[in-house]
Amino acid sequence: CCAGTKETAFISAVTAAGLVHSVTRSCSAGNMTECSCDVTLRHGGSASEGWHWGGCSDDIHYGMSFSRKFLDVPLKNMTGKSGSGLVAMNLHNNEAGRQAVAKLMSVDCRCHGVSGSCAVKTCWKTMSSFEKIGRFLKEKYENSIQISDRLKKKLRRKEKSQRKIPIGKEDLLYVNKSPNYCVEDQKLGIPGTQGRECNRTSQGPEGCNLLCCGRGYNTHVVRHVERCECKFVWCCYVRCRRCETMTDVHTCK
Repeated sequence: CCAGTKETAFISAVTAAGLVHSVTRSCSAGNMTECSCDVTLRHGGSASEGWHWGGCSDDIHYGMSFSRKFLDVPLKNMTGKSGSGLVAMNLHNNEAGRQAVAKLMSVDCRCHGVSGSCAVKTCWKTMSSFEKIGRFLKEKYENSIQISDRLKKKLRRKEKSQRKIPIGKEDLLYVNKSPNYCVEDQKLGIPGTQGRECNRTSQGPEGCNLLCCGRGYNTHVVRHVERCECKFVWCCYVRCRRCETMTDVHTCK
């Protein structure tokens, strides 16, 4: 379903980034024989500024290489002119995901010294949490660039007036506009949002305003019965009250 859309671009990037992140974490944890910490940083730092490299810096080089071999090589082996544009786009989106991991690398430090004076710091490079990487890629998804499906010498923007604007290696690219996910389409495997439970007070993606696509929502009361205020009685059983609550549930029209 929906090849070459913003959504598939995001999936490609997240998959490639996730592979880098997972493999690199395993390297740093010593769970793989092919890699370990980043040894290139050892004995470096700035003694005059009171810090040096130490600890176990995440070495994303092996993770990046593994991700390229695992995800890109099969794409490059695909033949046929009709798919070359999509292949080039998918390769770009894979690399955009990997670049997000590299871009968001940070430096952590630990202080050493008498009474925590921090006279000397030991620092190491570490990857950001995958949640932060995901948020970064979500922003790229929301600002993704539509490109021409006719691949010439290189990938280029669909809008002729914008073709002089370069495409960044961190940008996500798509060819086809996304279908209407609000309405059910069995051929494309799109369930639509009718009947979906939503949050009336939220302005996020789970909110009724967005999830119901402007169609409005129905509200019905749901009765919950559960055991509550349970106490242990000597000896030997548990006594509980029977509590009943009524909650409003909102579903998209």
